[in-house]
Amino acid sequence: MKALVYQGVEHLTYEDVSDAAPDIGEQLIRVEAVGICGSDMHAYLGHDARRPPPLILGHEAAGTIVGGPRDGTRVTINPLVNCGVCLACEAGRENLCPSRQIISMPPREGAFAQYVAMPDANLVEVPDHVSFQQAALAEPLAVSWHAVRLGLEALYQGMARDALVIGGGAIGVAAALALAAAGVDDIVIIEPNDMRRAYLQSLGSFNVVEATDDTFSLVVDAVGYSATRAAASHHVHPGGVIVHVGLGEDAGGLDIRRMTLQEITFIGTYTYTAEDFRKTAQAIFDGRLGPLNWIQERALSDAADAFRDLRKGAVAAPKIILAPWD
Repeated sequence: MKALVYQGVEHLTYEDVSDAAPDIGEQLIRVEAVGICGSDMHAYLGHDARRPPPLILGHEAAGTIVGGPRDGTRVTINPLVNCGVCLACEAGRENLCPSRQIISMPPREGAFAQYVAMPDANLVEVPDHVSFQQAALAEPLAVSWHAVRLGLEALYQGMARDALVIGGGAIGVAAALALAAAGVDDIVIIEPNDMRRAYLQSLGSFNVVEATDDTFSLVVDAVGYSATRAAASHHVHPGGVIVHVGLGEDAGGLDIRRMTLQEITFIGTYTYTAEDFRKTAQAIFDGRLGPLNWIQERALSDAADAFRDLRKGAVAAPKIILAPWD
């Protein structure tokens, strides 16, 4: 099969690789759509030791089951594989499973390929009225669905339900959509990139600004750099909640003194539970997350150019979706 292989810093090759081979309890999936995630970019830039080259990246995927009794079934893929028996899994917090695996990290190759193998339990059936491109957004949307759920649960009763999202990439846009689906009406997205901000404003569904002086009960940092953590510390209302999703850099930015004196809650969030993923997929199917029209489509064979364009900040759309079959 053809696949996009990460060979080293800013080096990708499109080449023939061994066919994906499902194990017992797994399905072979013909990948129809797969998104480029920020974590794929981190690996591409050499910033993720968890993803050593050579490796097939990609974990935001949807496709069709090939072979077996479910042959032809359209599915979206929960890429997070867990043990199912540890305390975290039994508590419904599978994302904290100490033996968790995710495709695009060893030992599991990713979905920037024509086929990928996945456990049957990780597949959610997709109805015919939902495109593969929309279904592939279930993973990044679930990341933000999970983050928003935790953030809203942590707000104390009576606080205004308003929110600031820092970053207009896919996770930030997904957070805004999850907030709206949860009944939050006052949502502002900060996006400093002029091209992306104009693109999001043109969609007419988001309140996107370059900067704001306001404070908010809930702040979602969908970027995760020192500067964005500093902004989150500044913009969160006393008694409010900061939800940290981005993995830009490890340290710096938080105003710990202000957070202590104003009893501000900080929550780090990682991926999603299996239930979060299923609920996100259902919200897509029901149309509760909007038309999901903020994507750009490209061929997997042209993905190296897509990564270079993302590196240059030359992509207006929050998400690039790759098609493995040209």
